Amino acid sequence: MRTTTTCLQKISLFLLCILPLGELEAQEKPKINVGGALRFNYNLSSWKEGQKNRGGDFGYDMFRVNFDASWKDVYLNAEYRIYSEAFGGGFLKQGWMGYRFSETDEIQLGLHQVPFGIQQYNSHNWFFNITYYMGLEDDHDMGVKFLHVGENFEYNLAFYKNSEELQFGGTTESSSSRYAYDVVGRNKEVNQINGKLVYKFGETFEQRLGASLQFGGLYNLDTEETGSHYGLAAHYEVNYQRWNLKLQAIKAGHDPKNAPGTSDQVIQMGAYGVPYEVAANFKVYTAAISRNVPVSWGPVSNLQFYNDFGYMDKEPQSFEDSFMNVTGVLVTAGHLYTYIDYAAGYNHSWLGGNFVDDFAAGDPNAKWEARFNINIGYYF
Repeated sequence: MRTTTTCLQKISLFLLCILPLGELEAQEKPKINVGGALRFNYNLSSWKEGQKNRGGDFGYDMFRVNFDASWKDVYLNAEYRIYSEAFGGGFLKQGWMGYRFSETDEIQLGLHQVPFGIQQYNSHNWFFNITYYMGLEDDHDMGVKFLHVGENFEYNLAFYKNSEELQFGGTTESSSSRYAYDVVGRNKEVNQINGKLVYKFGETFEQRLGASLQFGGLYNLDTEETGSHYGLAAHYEVNYQRWNLKLQAIKAGHDPKNAPGTSDQVIQMGAYGVPYEVAANFKVYTAAISRNVPVSWGPVSNLQFYNDFGYMDKEPQSFEDSFMNVTGVLVTAGHLYTYIDYAAGYNHSWLGGNFVDDFAAGDPNAKWEARFNINIGYYF
């Protein structure tokens, strides 16, 4: 009798536990959205004689998958990209879990965008601005970030344990197979703090005036000592009718504790599977302007014309400075977005340079090179 009673009690308790849960699961299932993009690219480069002889090249650029999920005020955001092996293959661009405290405040944990400078992008074109190529535009690192978005003020506070870590070895260098540029080689970014403040004002001219700062460590695998790096930025953005203007000034410095015989005037940065050298100390000035022109050309609904300029002023003075300018138009046709760009660069690794040290010592005998580029992407 005691055994029978005990069994009935256990069954009753089990049913009491699972039935409410079943109701909860039926009523409060998480919302999940899946999207992505497929992109192709055509380019014709002034410094590639063989390519010019055959009229340029057209091929695969990238395929990506996006996931958004939410349950009550807890949510997930993730994006995985697959490039060709020559450009790093597949890697996670971003991926974080978040919680919304209110309509104005939230927290994010994981691989998310570093709050620094004009966001989401300091540019309008497919190539980004020159800030991207030294890890100061659309950078993503591993950490926790608090965001406040008020009517007149926005501010972000963040702590990043490190950049994307794929190896987890005690003496393993950071991989260059990543979306955004970070310090790689014998130094690793560690324990970085970020703060960003934006003041929003104006009605006819919608303006955003802001300042950003970041400070963190550089752990050297050879000396096992931690150096430092920092960044300071002042930025301004204005929207007026169909016009957009972005202005930004940045000062950045790196003080690695390298092994004897290793220069501390350059650091190594990597993305898309390949590292290169960048001046350890520099200033960057950028200006980007665009104008939207609505049209009704079949599926084409908008043309956005733009010009994005960037100048990198390096230290020491013996280093040759770098420049970048992109003129183009973004054609919007439903879910199809096409960037048509004329990108010119001077001492720019991705625009005609030797790739290795264009953003560091550079070449005083370099000349401006250009790339005509068409990127076609279907976003779903």
